Amino acid sequence: MNSRQTQVQAFERLLDIMDDLREKCPWDKKQTMQSLRHLTIEETYELGDAILDNDLNEVKKELGDVLLHIVFYAKIGSETKDFDIADVCNEICEKLIHRHPHIYGDTVVADEEEVKQNWEKLKLKEGRSSVLEGVPKSLPALVKASRIQDKVKAVGFDWDEPEQVWEKVQEELEELQVEVAANDHDKMEAEFGDVLFSMINYARFLKINPEDALERTNKKFIKRFQYLESKADQLGKPLMDMTLAEMDVFWEEAKRLPKN
Repeated sequence: MNSRQTQVQAFERLLDIMDDLREKCPWDKKQTMQSLRHLTIEETYELGDAILDNDLNEVKKELGDVLLHIVFYAKIGSETKDFDIADVCNEICEKLIHRHPHIYGDTVVADEEEVKQNWEKLKLKEGRSSVLEGVPKSLPALVKASRIQDKVKAVGFDWDEPEQVWEKVQEELEELQVEVAANDHDKMEAEFGDVLFSMINYARFLKINPEDALERTNKKFIKRFQYLESKADQLGKPLMDMTLAEMDVFWEEAKRLPKN
């Protein structure tokens, strides 16, 4: 691994390159925080894909892309004299020191759970009126549900045992079926949301990240369906002309394929 000096030099090199691009490149000169926003989100998702695939070389590359965006925003901030990369680094350093009194102070914690509880208490002392203020409004709904549940757990609003959560899942499923039978679409949607929320809660108790679990299923489905498409193509028969029973033969074959 590189020495700290080499790491600092590499970061300084990136800052110098960013200065050059902002001054000389027509595309980079035109960018604003607003124009970069959707690209940053895309890069973050690409990093997430690499992590899920456990492709460490790709993780390294995607981390570079995300880091470039951080440096880009800081450069724009320096041009408007609002902040620069030193302000960004110092801000997070001060926050980390303040939020880790068990490392930088005399607070004693027993375990990871107490660390999380102290974190939320400190944020409330910093002026937030609700523990849920830190959940971004633009998060995808599934991720947002997970973060909401993590936040309220930190202040003690939680079930005690996984069995209690599973009972809640079953209760929500029964309520959904009632509305399905009544054919009330609005209430069906509301109850379906409750089912999803309770399942996400159950996943948390099982120490399963629901976003990762669902994405694994997405990838598995894509792999199997593309196998089905390739078999249909070999037969010279469009999928739409195949019966479900015919497609199911290849689907079962796809299920027996190696995992990777």
